[in-house]
Amino acid sequence: MIHIDNQLKEKRAALLQLSHELGREERGWAILGEGNSSVRLDADRMLIKASGTSLGRLRDEDVVECTTSTLSKLLDRRSMNDEEIEEALLASRVDQSSKKPSVEALFHAHLLSLPDVQFVGHTHATAVNQILCSPGARQFADRRIFPDEIVCCGAASVFVPYTDPGLKLAQAIRTRVRKFVHDRKLLPRVVLIKNHGIIALGATKEAVLAAMQMAEKAAQIWVGAAALGGPTFLTDEEVTRIASRTDEALRRRLMNI
Repeated sequence: MIHIDNQLKEKRAALLQLSHELGREERGWAILGEGNSSVRLDADRMLIKASGTSLGRLRDEDVVECTTSTLSKLLDRRSMNDEEIEEALLASRVDQSSKKPSVEALFHAHLLSLPDVQFVGHTHATAVNQILCSPGARQFADRRIFPDEIVCCGAASVFVPYTDPGLKLAQAIRTRVRKFVHDRKLLPRVVLIKNHGIIALGATKEAVLAAMQMAEKAAQIWVGAAALGGPTFLTDEEVTRIASRTDEALRRRLMNI
């Protein structure tokens, strides 16, 4: 019991640390109540940011423990009205006196079920959204422009067309992630939602933060390169080479990403 309690405290503390980093105001990734974050506790439990709370100022009481199976089952429903979704979110709470989890807990529950995924972060990062709100959104997901983008964000990102937040978005993310894994035979590090924002996932909080930081840097470079007639892209062969280099794999381990 002591070990379990300590593990819960450690994961809760790690989620708060990640949330505060994602919500730093000077970064412009998430202001006011934007964005959300989560951590897997075990096969059927997760901690997630409560609805309407601030990532940058997230407190212990703003974190909700939920049963992921309760939420994951909803993704097989054809449709649910807002009242039914609200009831399901409230029912997923382990402690019924805690706050309501974010409506995006639905896609967090799915992403945390993926192998080796322990943390998920979602923001509306400014530079990334400049591209996601432009005709270049799909290209930004599919192509890479410099090596560290590959190291931290993977060889490509999952692209999700704009979908109404809530159940429909969670279902669209599940469909697109499954297709990505099937086609590429690897797990994504980043999910990009057109006209909405970015999701980063990983085995550690450091991996999520690194992917978010590098995606934002890549977006800033992309926007600057577009002003100069670009961007120019790495070839598929170059991307594959960087993604498979042993020295880059070592660097990822040393950075805990």
